[in-house]
Amino acid sequence: MAKVQALKGSKKLLNAWAFYDWANSVYTLTIASSIFPIFYGALFSSSNELVAAFGFKMKQTVLISIITAFTFLVVAICSPILSGIADYVGNKKAFMKFFCYVGSIGCIGLYWFSLDYIHLSLLFYFMGLIGYWGSLVFYNSYLPDIAFENQQDAISAKGFSLGYVGSVLLLILNLAMVMMPEKFGFDVGETEATLNKAKFEAMKISFITVGVWWLVFSQYTFYVLPKGISSGHKVTKDVVFDGLKELRLVWQNLKLDLRLKRYLVAFFVFSMSVQTIMLMAVYFGEKEISWTTDSEKTTGLIISILVIQLVAIIGAIITSKASAKFGNIKTLIVINFIWLCLCFYAFFMITPLQFYIAAGLVGMVMGGIQSLARSTYSKFLPETEDTTSYFSFYDVAEKIGIVIGMVIFAVVDQVSSMRYAILFLFVFFLVGIILLLRVSKEKTS
Repeated sequence: MAKVQALKGSKKLLNAWAFYDWANSVYTLTIASSIFPIFYGALFSSSNELVAAFGFKMKQTVLISIITAFTFLVVAICSPILSGIADYVGNKKAFMKFFCYVGSIGCIGLYWFSLDYIHLSLLFYFMGLIGYWGSLVFYNSYLPDIAFENQQDAISAKGFSLGYVGSVLLLILNLAMVMMPEKFGFDVGETEATLNKAKFEAMKISFITVGVWWLVFSQYTFYVLPKGISSGHKVTKDVVFDGLKELRLVWQNLKLDLRLKRYLVAFFVFSMSVQTIMLMAVYFGEKEISWTTDSEKTTGLIISILVIQLVAIIGAIITSKASAKFGNIKTLIVINFIWLCLCFYAFFMITPLQFYIAAGLVGMVMGGIQSLARSTYSKFLPETEDTTSYFSFYDVAEKIGIVIGMVIFAVVDQVSSMRYAILFLFVFFLVGIILLLRVSKEKTS
């Protein structure tokens, strides 16, 4: 018996779409934002923070910034090509699955991350990162397909909120493993060295839990989401670059839609800074904050991430309500101003307490700006059935922005410090505010 497809706007379809945030957000919290940065920092001694890779020696934070930037560059190049193939074949769910599985395997592979095998280790890091962001290209493009315009703000916010709740639950488990390894069967021995070794092993196990969580919980989303309209065509070399052609067509259409074009440029600028800060925040806290002991540092960094995620749930809800009352653009301007102030605040942060305060403020504006930016773009789209191409363009703009942001951050970090790298990013929030003020207020803005 054939499966009955859920109707657009139905509760079942909306919830299944949002549930993918529950599945994949554990990557951003455990791998990208908390335990992996702590694990990565623990690989280096305080007297030697340099790492040799690809024939060069550089700061450990610079290396991870460069690999991250390279991954986003690959995503920016590949996503339009794959989107073109998905449109031609009529099965973008298959591509979303592919990236999900690549990312899950990459997370599990991080268990074997080692400086002795740095290139293989970075490959696993690359797989996790490209899997997460690659799947989002197709996940985001589903939004106009599964929700009507008046539902998009709320379901987008619900997706982010589900992601925060799910990722916090898993992080609490991982935190318990790291802080109380003896409760989970790890051999803590009787010395500080054996205890630290047990905590280190617990961090590695946490990477496996992320990969398995992502893999298992995504299955419900894949079961309910529509496959798409199959064309029955086979992929040939003639259609491989259709996605790039469609991006060019989208760009030509943007010239005729001034509001959408101006919004996309503003998004490109402020997203550059938002994503860079979110990707490097824990690395900053690990190196620039004056922790008393290594144990305090580990506990403090993970607690700060929990604060960010818990506050972000509230922030996403407040942002959704504010956008409904004051409009999306005005709300985005206020959020960008808060981010701008945070850049200055971060430059002067020294104590753990100051870092916790910053974590709370970041949480308040982090989920809100991501959710609202996505739904605003969806609202501004012209009437079209080709949503994949438009969201592919959106994602390419975001990824190229991240590449530029991470490269700038790495260069400033290498020649000076992470403090000046964070401070420099305020320029992009300022420009983003100016550009948002130019967005037309026609229709719903």
